[in-house]
Amino acid sequence: MNLEGETLRDIVVSVVSVGLFIAAMLVVGTQFDSGGLTEQGALAVVAVMLGFILLMTAVGLWLANQH
Repeated sequence: MNLEGETLRDIVVSVVSVGLFIAAMLVVGTQFDSGGLTEQGALAVVAVMLGFILLMTAVGLWLANQH
């Protein structure tokens, strides 16, 4: 399968963004684990999700302007 440079760049940027989200969720999960998710941990999870949404929005806008 031949992938164009732009397509490969899109894939790499998207996979790295999702990897950052997964890593952030793992950090939150290990930092706030005390037999269950604490109130602070729940807020951290929401913050990570919001950050991911904003990151993917920024990445999407950046990628759209690259073509």
